[in-house]
Amino acid sequence: MAILERRGTGAVAHLHMNAPERLNALSDEMIAALQAEFDELRETAAIRTVVISGSGKAFCAGHDLKQMTAGRQHADGGKAYFKDLFDRCAHMMQSIRALPQPVIAQVHGIATAAGCQMVASCDLAVAAHGTRFGVNGVNIGLFCSTPMVALSRNIPRKQAFEMLTTGEFINTDRAEALGLINRAVDLEELEHETAKMAEQIADKLGAAVKIGKSAFYEQMDMSLAEAYEFTGNVMVENMLYRDTEEGIAAFLEKRPPNWSQE
Repeated sequence: MAILERRGTGAVAHLHMNAPERLNALSDEMIAALQAEFDELRETAAIRTVVISGSGKAFCAGHDLKQMTAGRQHADGGKAYFKDLFDRCAHMMQSIRALPQPVIAQVHGIATAAGCQMVASCDLAVAAHGTRFGVNGVNIGLFCSTPMVALSRNIPRKQAFEMLTTGEFINTDRAEALGLINRAVDLEELEHETAKMAEQIADKLGAAVKIGKSAFYEQMDMSLAEAYEFTGNVMVENMLYRDTEEGIAAFLEKRPPNWSQE
């Protein structure tokens, strides 16, 4: 049984974490499997949307604590292993943002520590009512410093710091209000609603969504004037696409666009 399954047809790729007995923890093997898929998807123009989900009772419970404990057996107490682990995980999380395709987290059960980090790292998130989110490492003496990076870039500063320092969980209503997730739905509708969002995005011109996702994140780190200068240039580049010309013409002529690109 594969630890990560790739499902889906057409323009949507569905990555399903399949280690329910470990609550889909981000073990060395899971991180490697996700990274391999992201590396491949980055070069696959035919895929226009990616969905990430988990099997069993949880989306993802964070790092594999049993595996981390075993790492302490090295002569240096695990220092080199831990550094390598967190570097590999950080690279994997950043690969989500670097993908040209929008990535949707399909969340249920719990998303804790690095699992919550993954939700925050995804471009979009749909969660089942009753899902609990937390960066609760502080409860066992390990501050969630790396999950903090993605979380603090998703929700307001004081709310992020409260979650990090108290270890308390938030529910879907709170997660939606803070902006950690896009919407909450009944568990029975989770897969359908996520697929609906994925298909809606996949139906758009892939080249336009690709340039738009990249620009979205780049402009966020700029001043207001720099952002307008940068995105103006992006708009110029986008306007010169043959398929954008066709899309505008189709809109004006009240007909479906005849796009040539994937």
